[in-house]
Amino acid sequence: QVQLVESGGGLVQAGGSLRLSCTASGSIFGINAMGWHRQVPGKQRELVAHITSDGSTNYADSVKGRFTISREYAKNTVYLQMNSLKPEDTAVYYCHGIIRTTLRVGDYWGQGTQVTVSS
Repeated sequence: QVQLVESGGGLVQAGGSLRLSCTASGSIFGINAMGWHRQVPGKQRELVAHITSDGSTNYADSVKGRFTISREYAKNTVYLQMNSLKPEDTAVYYCHGIIRTTLRVGDYWGQGTQVTVSS
């Protein structure tokens, strides 16, 4: 079994910063990629940022220049540094991993962490 556990969400004023963390644990053989998605009620979950095993990154246009994704490979941990936060960044943020176990390669999700940006 694989688990993803997020931390770091909370309430912040517009213009402020937060850092989200997500650690994968369990029967992990390797991690192909990790990333962050977000969802607001009534809307589809959307990709925020993504980082592959070779360090390649991509970002949603709405967060480019404000958010930075990084990985700590030895700890199976991914971070999302969020700066210059806007009220429209308010959402539940979900960690996602494409993870190899001894049995398969699969998509795994965390339970989500709430980020609220007040105006």
